[in-house]
Amino acid sequence: MRTKVTVIGAGNVGATTAQRLAERGYADVVLVDIVDGLPQGKALDMYEASPVIGIDSSITGATDYGPTAGSDIVVITSGVARKPGMSRDDLLQINMGIVDSVTRAAIAESPDATIVVVSNPLDAMCHVAYDAAGIPSSRVVGMAGILDTARYRSFLAEAINVSVEDINAFVLGGHGDTMVPLASYTTAAGIPITKLLPQDQLDQIIQRTRDGGAEIVNLLKTGSAFYAPSAAVAQMVDAIALDKRRILPCAALLNGEYGVDGLFIGVPVVLGQNGIEQILEISLTDEEQSQLQHSADAVQGLVDDMARLSQNNGG
Repeated sequence: MRTKVTVIGAGNVGATTAQRLAERGYADVVLVDIVDGLPQGKALDMYEASPVIGIDSSITGATDYGPTAGSDIVVITSGVARKPGMSRDDLLQINMGIVDSVTRAAIAESPDATIVVVSNPLDAMCHVAYDAAGIPSSRVVGMAGILDTARYRSFLAEAINVSVEDINAFVLGGHGDTMVPLASYTTAAGIPITKLLPQDQLDQIIQRTRDGGAEIVNLLKTGSAFYAPSAAVAQMVDAIALDKRRILPCAALLNGEYGVDGLFIGVPVVLGQNGIEQILEISLTDEEQSQLQHSADAVQGLVDDMARLSQNNGG
């Protein structure tokens, strides 16, 4: 029996994720959106490619959650992007409501599912999904570190002029300006990156990684990244559905690891059929630990803002 995966949100990230997963052949995919016709039309278009690609996966679209029942994995991409004139609080409040409602609807149909959160602000939305789902924290995991690390690895490979496959790295922390690329764990075929690049060039690449999402937004002007984010989600779903036990940087609820308690933040985890099988606590330099704490403080600020907004609305 194929794995069943629900992808909530049929925008660019969600639809591209659904396509990537369907084309793998091991999963039946349900694409859900509130806009009638959008998920159905995109799903039908994907399904009609099946004979060409040679897959027998089921790909369906829906505006309700009945067809999602019994999903093994639920991917949440729903949410709005910040628009001109919209405050940070406005964005946070809108996406809190969206992620809360879709999580409750999805988990009601699939109580044993593992939830992969993609909606932004990522780390904060993991908290919303976790609170709404009422499931063990090991089954709520956020996608950000893989994307940030992929950008970091791409830029490094380009700078050294080697295959991206030979670059191994971790980017930890919150998904945003405070993310922490770990130079001490960055290698090219096992060679420390500091032996291959001067520090000033490495610093430039680290900054470009932190600005990676904004760089694409500035180029597109009317949208944001979706090819690389959907690839990162697919890697996480592979690890869970196929029980690959991959070591990947993902947002996980920490309970004292790295000196952080009660926050979702990006760290190395073992990802398998039970979701987060293990949180790996690796040694950091003093500077990296300080940066990670700074990133955790930024995530805590978002969580505090959400609590304030909920209180102001009587929640």
